Amino acid sequence: MAAFGTDDDGPLDKKALAIRIGKIAAIFALVMALIGSAAVIISYNAISIPSANEAFQAESSFVYYAGGKKEVGRFQAGDQNRDALSQEEMPALIKDAAVAAEDRSFYENNGIDLKGIARTLFTNATTGSQGGASTITQQYVKNLYLSQERTYSRKVKEAVISLKISRQQSKDKILTGYLNTVYFGRGAYGVQAAAKTYFRKPAEKLDIKEAAALTAILNNPNGFDPEKAGADSGGTELLGRYQYVLNGMAKLKAQGKALSDYDEATIAKAKEALPKFPKPKAASRLGGQKGHALTLVKNELKSLKNENGEPLFTEEEIDSKGLKVTTTLSAKAMKTAENAVRDVRPKDKKAVSAKHPEDELHVGAATVDVKTGALKGFYGGQDYLESQINWAASGGMAGSTMKPFTLAAALEAGYSLKDTWTGEGGLEIPGTDRVVRNSGQTDADPTGHGYGEHITGIKAMEESVNTSFVEMSTALPNGSEDVYDMAVKAGLPPDEQHAEEAPADYRSIPAYSTDFDPKNYLLTLGRQAISPINMANAYATIANGGVRNTVHIVSKVVDAKGEVVYEWNQRDNEERAMSEDAADDTSYALQQVVKNGTGRTAGVINQPAAGKTGTATNADDDVSSAWFAGYTPQLSTAVMYVRGKGSGKLDGWLDSYFGAGYPAETWAKIMGTLTDDLELEEFPEPAWMDGEAPEDGHEPSLTQKPDPTPSEDCSKKDERKGLCIPIEEPEETESPSGDSSASPGEPGEGTTPDEPESTDPVPTETACDWFGDCETTPPGDGNNGGGNDPATEEGATR
Repeated sequence: MAAFGTDDDGPLDKKALAIRIGKIAAIFALVMALIGSAAVIISYNAISIPSANEAFQAESSFVYYAGGKKEVGRFQAGDQNRDALSQEEMPALIKDAAVAAEDRSFYENNGIDLKGIARTLFTNATTGSQGGASTITQQYVKNLYLSQERTYSRKVKEAVISLKISRQQSKDKILTGYLNTVYFGRGAYGVQAAAKTYFRKPAEKLDIKEAAALTAILNNPNGFDPEKAGADSGGTELLGRYQYVLNGMAKLKAQGKALSDYDEATIAKAKEALPKFPKPKAASRLGGQKGHALTLVKNELKSLKNENGEPLFTEEEIDSKGLKVTTTLSAKAMKTAENAVRDVRPKDKKAVSAKHPEDELHVGAATVDVKTGALKGFYGGQDYLESQINWAASGGMAGSTMKPFTLAAALEAGYSLKDTWTGEGGLEIPGTDRVVRNSGQTDADPTGHGYGEHITGIKAMEESVNTSFVEMSTALPNGSEDVYDMAVKAGLPPDEQHAEEAPADYRSIPAYSTDFDPKNYLLTLGRQAISPINMANAYATIANGGVRNTVHIVSKVVDAKGEVVYEWNQRDNEERAMSEDAADDTSYALQQVVKNGTGRTAGVINQPAAGKTGTATNADDDVSSAWFAGYTPQLSTAVMYVRGKGSGKLDGWLDSYFGAGYPAETWAKIMGTLTDDLELEEFPEPAWMDGEAPEDGHEPSLTQKPDPTPSEDCSKKDERKGLCIPIEEPEETESPSGDSSASPGEPGEGTTPDEPESTDPVPTETACDWFGDCETTPPGDGNNGGGNDPATEEGATR
């Protein structure tokens, strides 16, 4: 056999040698092509389209304020911030820009670019790299079906699956899928999330410059971020890529392949400069109060059940199924609460202290719609990123804010607002060695202020007299259990071990209270831990004529297809907790607290107001929580101040540590702002209930029921209670003596009119004048009632 480069006649010339080499190369190429074709056929049949990567199918769920327009935040799986668009929703302008930026042969190729692959193989062989350009289809396949590893085996799979996908799906579906999965930087996956991240608008609102800029960033999401430091980052390099995209769009238009409407003049104008990028928001998606709000929303979503008692939403569905959740929250109410706390709380007390957590001051506040139970706003106490404890939902010992439920229970049992109770300190509990104190304890007077041996329920509420309410509680048919039942029906959740005693449809935030024992005979003084959210809702029940609404934060949920899958039903979530008369009388007493009692700080707002101060003491007899809970006819708000882990000492640490101080002032700031623009609405008149009291010894000692008052406009309630009669014109009569010259009101010579039997005082606007119990009392010091003797009772309240 002749050697290579020769034949039988001798050496070949150069031309003949070249021809022979060409033939050999052709034969080799043919053989390799046959082998390659066989390999491709085998690979095509052997490699199937795998299941899609769950991460790239995940779609963020969005949470909105009431009204469904302004975003509160979003739920997402891991770092996948994505809001997928359908083929119909994907803007044509974005599609054109993507094709111009990433794959100008997209509409002609079969999913792979052979020239690009050959060029990549050569580059990889000569440089040792494993990168390479890919078609839009290949990028889509890599994101949706494969890993991000750079290996030749992965590239083979990518090519084969791309061929199959291009045969099974339309170009428009592939392009839409790509734009929903590709990464744009700043944590944004998909063009909708990118549009909101970079330009604060949805993709459909982008103009040609913004669309071109976003797709230019795709080439190098981190390096082309306009906010990156450096001369080229967001400057020269991004501008060059941006102009490259616009040139590609011009070619698409010239070839008749553009899907959107633009012209050469528009392109030329756009190429002059990048669009203006808004400054990125520095706050985390969970920063401030947003993390607390999203946690409340997720917890409520997970608690919802279908008609079979099964969960409506799993956590995976909430995080990755593209739900649109509309809440009850008002952006104004949220901001108002935050501003009020910032303005009122002492500036030297921090909410978070890593070195001295015992010196942290926590404020929880919540506002609820009186007529619906909708949570309108709250303040959780500190930035969510610094601490995930939401003090509006976790709460603290309720103190004297429990007393209205005692009064309501007493009214329902047959007592009246005029019935009297001891106002003296040092009340002994029968059968125990316990002694109940009032506020103002001193070494000389360890049992606190004395307000009189017989004071009305109104007076007791005005001054928050502990002894009165403990006596009232023990005088109920079932004692403290009646107070407990009334509080639970009004909206305070039970202790978990007593949950079966709650209404069947009961739901609250949170679901349970702590240390809420119905058999605790001092329950009326509020040792149990209650959240401001639940307390605001329970007070809203009183303001709502005794009808409890379930407190809630989710009003509607729409799935990714646009179908409503949950909507709040007001009718299904109402329950009468107390009679309307009991609610109106209790409300009247709470109005007097604001007008004449410990809650006068709250009376500065422009709406009628009712409320109650509250403080509680810990096991060491230190004041550990301070409250003000109250309402107008429209809104109910509760504010709580606690320290450390929720039971730290406030007295001696805060300059004012009672509910009438910081809590009431914070309440007034919140409610003043929220109700200033509301129409004036008055509270109902009191009903003056007076049933058959279950225990003697509490009858009014100084007054009786007022005589009917003549009135031209007598309300049905007043008429029912006998509190007024229509005015009648007197008939003309002769005097008994026959002397018609006697002046009106002067006795004539005949019979003198009898003295009236009633000794009631003339009703006045002041409640204590009405009931004749305006005895002199020590000046109020803001204390909301005393606690118990430190040697006898843990958790005493004031």
